[in-house]
Amino acid sequence: MHSDERRTTVLVEAARAGDAHARDALVRAYLPLVHNIVGRALDGHADTDDIVQETMVRALDGLGGLRDPARFRSWLVAIAMNGIRRRWRERQQAPVPGLDRAADLADPAAGDFTEVTILRLGLSGQRRDVARATRWLDEDDRELLALWWLEAAGELTRAELAEGLGGISPQHAAVRVQRMKERLETGRTVVRALDAVPICPDLAETVDAWDGRPSPLWRKRVARHVRDCTPCSARVSGRGGLAPVEGLLVGLGLVPPLVIGLTEASAPEALAYDTVASAAPLPGSTASTPLSPDPGVTGPLSPGPAAPDPYSDASVTGPLSPDPAVIAPQTPAPAAARPDGAGGTAPDPAVPTSRSP
Repeated sequence: MHSDERRTTVLVEAARAGDAHARDALVRAYLPLVHNIVGRALDGHADTDDIVQETMVRALDGLGGLRDPARFRSWLVAIAMNGIRRRWRERQQAPVPGLDRAADLADPAAGDFTEVTILRLGLSGQRRDVARATRWLDEDDRELLALWWLEAAGELTRAELAEGLGGISPQHAAVRVQRMKERLETGRTVVRALDAVPICPDLAETVDAWDGRPSPLWRKRVARHVRDCTPCSARVSGRGGLAPVEGLLVGLGLVPPLVIGLTEASAPEALAYDTVASAAPLPGSTASTPLSPDPGVTGPLSPGPAAPDPYSDASVTGPLSPDPAVIAPQTPAPAAARPDGAGGTAPDPAVPTSRSP
């Protein structure tokens, strides 16, 4: 058994027995993972925080039903994905008309998750282009993107990805991943073509009627132009071509949430945290003194010194060792929201991008 699995097993068993330190340790270890899955799947939707909180509370309350403690991570991923799908179904069954539809869009305080990823992880070059290219994917790709991004970054296994997609086979998951990657590669082409300075005159004419919001329809149109335009094809590919996307995401790390505190109570309001881009004070705080966890705090925030955490292990890496930025994050400036677009369903035209690994 891997060291992370052994430690997770110890924590789960202790949390089942009512150990508050173990419950806190599980939250600290896995909250960033859940935050990244939900945040990327919903792309900064106002419901993101609610689903993350609900996922962690459901997991803590349901530990007694987990047969194999070593499978806590894959079980937690499945809970998060079920919450995402449940929220999507609710939105589809109860569409919000008129101006009230603004409540169904991205949360301006939480920001565009793509922009948050770029800012918090300091992405540049082709890594930044990959993050921006995700905006050009189909709406149905977001669930898979949320899991595959973490698989490529080394945070999830293919088996966990397949289980998160509803328990499909790894072979079926591989087919879905390959199709999404093809659309992502097209998105990378679109990003580079539109970023060219000066922009191709013919491309400028093609996108003259574009409203500036990424959508599958305009992805296809821009990609078709790039395919047929020799100068654009050369600009997009560059001298060395595009690097394989998996190689750009390996070891990228998790976008950390701002962890505020955790109480021993087993209720939704017991877990308090906020997204990295939100500048709004939480209930009970003041705007002039924003809450920020003390590095020494191991449980709920308190003015006095914290008790030692019996489950801390500085030698553990991966999801059980949250990024130090989780403890003292830097709040980025809010990014402009980019609403999702709607487009057609025709296959993307072939474009000169990198070979799929």
